[in-house]
Amino acid sequence: MAERDLDVLLRKMEPLLSSTPYGIAVWRGGTLPLQPFATVAEEEGLTVVAILADMQAAGMHSDPWARISLGIHSDLAAVGLTATFATALAAVGISANVIAGFHHDHILVQWDRRHDALAALQEASRG
Repeated sequence: MAERDLDVLLRKMEPLLSSTPYGIAVWRGGTLPLQPFATVAEEEGLTVVAILADMQAAGMHSDPWARISLGIHSDLAAVGLTATFATALAAVGISANVIAGFHHDHILVQWDRRHDALAALQEASRG
C-alpha cells in the first residue's frame, strides 16, 4: 500500500543507487531505437531517459547521470517527500531531476556526485 506520511516516507525511503550510468536526451525521430527507462512528451521532442550505453549505440548524446531509486512505495498524493530530498541534495550542491513512477520516486543526479547524493539522501532518511 502506498505511503503518505512524510515521517514514514523519510524513515523508510531506502535510496538505492544504480551502478549503471543513464543518459537524458531528446529524440525527434520515428520509432525509438531503444528501451527507455522513462519518457516525457514535450513540444520540442520526446525526452528520453535510458541506459547511457544504449543511447550512445542509438546515436544519442548525453552526459552521464546516476539513478537513485527510493525503495518506499510513495503515494502520488504524498506531500513533502520531493521537497525534502531536493532540499537535502541542494544543500550539498547537487541537482535533483525527479521522475515519479506509480510506486517509486527516482532521482537523476550528476554521475560524478552520485556517492555524495546517496550519502545526503541517507542522512535525510535518518532525520
